[in-house]
Amino acid sequence: MSDTVPVYRSRPLEPCPATPGAQRINDFIHLSEGLSNVFLVTTAEGNILINTGMALEAPIHKRNFEAISDAPLRYIVLTQGHVDHVGGVDHLREPGTEVVAQAGNAEHQAYDRRLASFRGARSAFAFRDKLSEAYQRVKSEYGEPPPQATPTPTITFEDRYEFELGGLRVELLAVPGAETNDSLVVWLPDHAICFPGNLFGCLFGHFPNLVTIRGDRYRDALTVAAAVERVRDLEPELLLVGHHQPVVGRELVRAELERLLGAIHHVHDATVRGMNDGADVHTLMREIALPPELEVGQGYGKVSWSVRAIWEHYAGWFHHESTTELYPVPRRAVHADLIDLAGGAGALVERARVRFAAGEPVEALHLLDVVLSEDPAHAGAVALAIEVHRQLLAESGNFWLDAWLRSRIESLGSR
Repeated sequence: MSDTVPVYRSRPLEPCPATPGAQRINDFIHLSEGLSNVFLVTTAEGNILINTGMALEAPIHKRNFEAISDAPLRYIVLTQGHVDHVGGVDHLREPGTEVVAQAGNAEHQAYDRRLASFRGARSAFAFRDKLSEAYQRVKSEYGEPPPQATPTPTITFEDRYEFELGGLRVELLAVPGAETNDSLVVWLPDHAICFPGNLFGCLFGHFPNLVTIRGDRYRDALTVAAAVERVRDLEPELLLVGHHQPVVGRELVRAELERLLGAIHHVHDATVRGMNDGADVHTLMREIALPPELEVGQGYGKVSWSVRAIWEHYAGWFHHESTTELYPVPRRAVHADLIDLAGGAGALVERARVRFAAGEPVEALHLLDVVLSEDPAHAGAVALAIEVHRQLLAESGNFWLDAWLRSRIESLGSR
């Protein structure tokens, strides 16, 4: 494995808002970077778009690409069915444009629609402010943004689809289950260029999110690993990823993919070994770590979260720890009893303060949660909970965890 410095160290955690102007990648590929990346591929017989971004940023992408080429748009290729990749289809497609997706696209979009309200509410803590800022920026310059598309592809395929346009050979390779059930990668074999979409998550070089804390279906670690292998075996010289800047150079790309592949297998195998040895999930979450040679970022997915995702993907929600897991009575049903037995909420808050001072912030939050479930406005519990969350935020460095902790601080501060 190469001794190159891991790419993740130089990549931002936050998504980039769309801005005027497209970035030139080479003579025939341009990038319009936004909340997700949109690529224009130009040929002598018309153009290809790889993804379309959110609908609210589509007017910016459209103007950026019109400055590059006025040739007809022949194809839109969707690397996955997530809303930040398909939302701009209706605004960007033209009469006669073929929209190409993997065969699982209809199922994925139906799944997204089925849980739209649930997932929208659960994602708000991470994306509400960013989407609001993007909306206001686009509205001020372009007028009311177009509505979010839920497109129906005109071409779908199971494992592989190939076409040629203007002498450019394009191969679409299915990797379902790695990010969504309709994931695919775009491969330009004559140029060794790969567009993997979000196959490697939103942050390339980071551990994959086997389940997001906003709420999603579990992703199987071995399915993700197989998809990484499929891209590695193509030996790309250029990866044009779904978020942020390209990854350039065959050796660098291979080193990054080998490291990521090793990290996924290491965490999977250690989790399975621990399960077979009888270890509980929280012990495995604490103890499983990556060796230095498999260092990857944990700014989007986290190893500890993935350990739990692997455990529950295999074993389900029942952890064989307590009979209470099997009944619809939450722990908070006895919180009032605990407060009474402790001699009042103040005693629990003081014990939480002791645990926090001892370097045990999560243990402190367990105690504070008991108090706040019964008295959400308890001044001492609220003040200490804010202090604990601020310390955890200072130590985080993970996009999802940062967003959650900020939202909790804001919510606690408003009580």
